[in-house]
Amino acid sequence: MHLNKQLKLKNQESMASVLPITAIVFLLSITVAPLDSGTLVLFLFGAVLLVVGMGLFTLGVDMSMLPMGEGVGSVVSQSKGVVIPVVIYFLLGVLTTVAEPDLQVLAQQVPSIANLVLILTVAVGVGFFLVVATQRIKKGIPLRRLLLIFYLLVFVLAFFAPNDFIPVSFDSGGVTTGPITVPFIMSLGLGIASTRSDKNSASDSFGLISLCSIGPILSVLLLGIIYRPEGTDLSSTAVPEVSTTLQASRYFLESFPKYFEEVALALLPIAGLFLLFQLFTRRFNSHELLRIAAGLLYTYLGLVLFLCGVNVGFMPAGQLIGATVASGSQKWLLVPIGMLIGYYIVKAEPAVAVLTKQVEEVSNGSISHKAMGLALSVGVCVSVGLSMVRVLTGLNIFWLLIPGYAVALGLTFLVPSMFTGIAFDSGGVASGPMTATFLLPFAQGACQALGGNLMTDAFGTVAMVAMTPLVTIQIMGLSALVSRQLARRRLRYHMDRVEDRILYFD
Repeated sequence: MHLNKQLKLKNQESMASVLPITAIVFLLSITVAPLDSGTLVLFLFGAVLLVVGMGLFTLGVDMSMLPMGEGVGSVVSQSKGVVIPVVIYFLLGVLTTVAEPDLQVLAQQVPSIANLVLILTVAVGVGFFLVVATQRIKKGIPLRRLLLIFYLLVFVLAFFAPNDFIPVSFDSGGVTTGPITVPFIMSLGLGIASTRSDKNSASDSFGLISLCSIGPILSVLLLGIIYRPEGTDLSSTAVPEVSTTLQASRYFLESFPKYFEEVALALLPIAGLFLLFQLFTRRFNSHELLRIAAGLLYTYLGLVLFLCGVNVGFMPAGQLIGATVASGSQKWLLVPIGMLIGYYIVKAEPAVAVLTKQVEEVSNGSISHKAMGLALSVGVCVSVGLSMVRVLTGLNIFWLLIPGYAVALGLTFLVPSMFTGIAFDSGGVASGPMTATFLLPFAQGACQALGGNLMTDAFGTVAMVAMTPLVTIQIMGLSALVSRQLARRRLRYHMDRVEDRILYFD
């Protein structure tokens, strides 16, 4: 009965997240961006799958991925040796990255490099940086120091990489931190931090996602320098021809087997590693194992429904809306429409729900999920608006990324370390499957209609979505810090007045 209540609550939360973007797309379809009936039906079917899928997924993550990651982190971090933890963390980083569906979507759109080569390059980057991130937590190294060093290295390498390849490199850092990677790696950080007893252990549990997002950028930039890719023309997403609801339902049914297989291949390696961990450590009792097994099943079914919904239902709609608006007489509408979509679409990212919940728990409620959600929405709203400016003008992405990261890194000197970790983790979390399958096709459709360069103008949307939350969430932390200081001053002022009055009467 308790489980049914949890599932009902998760479904209500997912419905509240998905309904706004569904309503926006429907309103656009009957005003400035008319959609054919088949594409609209596919989108509405996809929205239903998103609601159910997100509900099952978030419940499954609570039951399985979070305790698994926390258990592995706490046990492995207590190992006296160095080699075994490093190997385990590296393998976990590689396997969870290869499992990310968003990475498959990105790899299919970079024709000059084989899919497997790009995927393995990104996976190795994440694996290496997961080792770096876990060692940072164990040794208590300030996150700010590593962020400054590695982002400086990123921009130095970017100047040597091919121009067409730079947006893809930054996009790869965003797509790798999706619904499979985020819950497991974040709980891994909590498990490792739990073995420390100092006052900074809680804040140091954040930062794994942010460092793991840097690995793919560096590795893909190096790959671009080595490969020197030529001829990076892209083809747009094929829009299925659907004219009736029966055809739409059949199209979804025909697509399901692909996602059943894809998600199974994604989760099986993680489940296999966990099984080996359990056999050697006996960390969980039989009741906990049953709950984890049930949670993995919920996670599997939820992710299948979610990915089928966004890939089959949302991707064609995103591309057509972008192309229709860009083809009209008022092309500037791309900017406000993109900002409106960006504000609400981040709420439907499954990993965002996981992050905001964990932040609220670790901060003992001082950072509420509502405040986090607002900061993320504002960040993504700004980023999509800037992305549409790039599509319209062909503005080089460096003119936005360099100032953006300079401000984000500058803010790390002003805000508490917990806010730095949360902010840089949020950047990776915000750029998930909804970004890859709706916002990126939206930008591609608009760019193609305007006759722009897809590689330099449309790609980079994910990178922008990953960047702006770094600024907005740290600004939220800075405002909270200033508010607390002002409150202390006011309290001190009133206490001094009271003391003065006491002395006067004495």
